[in-house]
Amino acid sequence: MISSTKTRFHEIRLRLEAHVPSSGFNGFLWEFFLFGFKQGWACLFGGILLSLVLLTKEFWPGHAWLARYDFLFLAALAVQILMLLLRLETMREAKVILIFHVVGTLMELFKTSVGSWTYPEMNFFRIGHVPLFSGFMYASVGSYLARVNRILDMRYLRYPPRWATLVLAALIYANFFSHHFIPDLRVGLFVLTAAIFGRTWVYYKPYRIYRRMPLTVGFLLVAFFIWCAENVGTFAMIWVYPHQKNGWHLVETSKYGSWLLLMIISFVLVTLVHAPRSPEEAIPAAVVPVDKPVRGQVRETA
Repeated sequence: MISSTKTRFHEIRLRLEAHVPSSGFNGFLWEFFLFGFKQGWACLFGGILLSLVLLTKEFWPGHAWLARYDFLFLAALAVQILMLLLRLETMREAKVILIFHVVGTLMELFKTSVGSWTYPEMNFFRIGHVPLFSGFMYASVGSYLARVNRILDMRYLRYPPRWATLVLAALIYANFFSHHFIPDLRVGLFVLTAAIFGRTWVYYKPYRIYRRMPLTVGFLLVAFFIWCAENVGTFAMIWVYPHQKNGWHLVETSKYGSWLLLMIISFVLVTLVHAPRSPEEAIPAAVVPVDKPVRGQVRETA
């Protein structure tokens, strides 16, 4: 963990990582627990929002003086402020959330105008047909990516040139708008993503050693969980797709590809705040050779 980004979680992490398992199997279980714990901690902002979405679906009064969307917006804002005050999040990560709020809201304004989805409830804090709370849903993705990068101390082997990732992100974002007027280029964008990131490996540290996986596998896994969260959001009637107007159905699997591409944008924007580091930049106790990881220091997972 970098000293300049210490949070309260840093102190908890040190205590958990100081645990000495009694056997190799117990060590495996402890590392698995720590990986899940750190992932959950990275999802803190999004997890809180998703919980509020479900709770308000069941318990929010239909004729309350405060609209449900407005409550969610104010709650998300309060959570963000509390996370900063309690040092559960850094200011750099808060900047990522702000960027994603703007990027997401701009796309929402366009998508709702062309009927891609709708927000069925009325509220005060909105721009056009878009409640401001929706921007925080996009921001939660950026929050997760920024926090997990720090919490798992991620390093990247053969990371592509920065300019290539920025061009890819710009093309993906443009396609979200342009495919309504010209042919959809997402297949080509999938191919381009594979070409740019296909050789990149991500190193992450759940316990005491670094493990690794292809970065594209990480992208696919994160996008899948975002798609699952979207199903929760539509089930709670936060927004509705055209095929859900007569009753809830699973979000179309094509949206998984959309979230994968949107997550690429999120990842690239996070790198503007947390510049990708190579494995050899790891702290001396856990240095990882570039091509042949030392036995016992890095193990491969995929």
